[in-house]
Amino acid sequence: MSLNFLKDKAILVTGGTGSFGKNFVKYLLENSQAKKIIIFSRDEFKQSQMQAEIKDDRIRFFLGDVRDLPRLQRAFHGVDIVVHAAALKQVPTLEYNPFEAVKTNILGSQNVAEAAIDQSVKKVLLISTDKAVQPINLYGSTKLCAEKLFINSNLYSADKTLFSCVRYGNVVGSRGSIVEFLLKNKDVRKVSITDERMTRFWISLEQSFKLVLFALENMGGGEIFVPRIPSMKLIDLFDALAPKSAREIIGIRPGEKLHEVLLTEQESRHTLSLGNYYVILPENEKIFAVKDRFKKILKKSEKLSLNFCYASDTNKDWLVKEQLAAIVKQLKKT
Repeated sequence: MSLNFLKDKAILVTGGTGSFGKNFVKYLLENSQAKKIIIFSRDEFKQSQMQAEIKDDRIRFFLGDVRDLPRLQRAFHGVDIVVHAAALKQVPTLEYNPFEAVKTNILGSQNVAEAAIDQSVKKVLLISTDKAVQPINLYGSTKLCAEKLFINSNLYSADKTLFSCVRYGNVVGSRGSIVEFLLKNKDVRKVSITDERMTRFWISLEQSFKLVLFALENMGGGEIFVPRIPSMKLIDLFDALAPKSAREIIGIRPGEKLHEVLLTEQESRHTLSLGNYYVILPENEKIFAVKDRFKKILKKSEKLSLNFCYASDTNKDWLVKEQLAAIVKQLKKT
């Protein structure tokens, strides 16, 4: 993938010290000619660790919280592209701390949108999740709100600032994930499984980077980009990473689904298939002037079949143990 469109651009990543943010910044430094890359996060310790690890004159660090609009205004000054990855993400924790989830994931996203418009940022991209689709937990509900805020922020910006989203499933090896736990605890004697039927979408970090960069290059403002990624049964994941461990079935936890959905039947009516991605266009064609705004995408894409639904249990692409092992092997090198 050519990254010429990032040449001489100033890029800011909110949540830049998180699993995605940190590795995405490394990817940009290695593969692009971006002029400046700004890490915006509230964790001073992780920033100090990142400063010690990454030595590059193009990188900058801003301490701040997306809840703080004036700080975002200052950080976004002179920035061309914002990737909004900052979020509270732990499902059980947010069920018991709902006000905090709303302040960061919803109000924080609104602040990012307002600061971007005020500072004339050209492109702003939200990192979303399959849990935002038909949500049953607070985390998913806040990310659904964030998606809606970003899509409709295009109506406030007069096309001077473009807002779009990417939406994907579980990232292999992300901080706090079951994959990370199993890799760090290879000799664990017993693992807890919620339900043997449970399936999830899986994406590698590199795939998530390519999705984000594809969206940034092709966005017209108002789309949600969804990758074609494989599903895997959690029981198969444990077989691959903890084959000798005993299994304990504990049942589905509050706020969990048996299967996840990346694209609903309702959304498929205004979704296009574009190579390795699905592109969900805004449903209100007149307000968004869809035929004009998305000419580039409309020329290269195809409509989906009637009643199409992209769910982890009916997905045609499945991740086998050998493929997971290859991803994990690559993960250990990073």
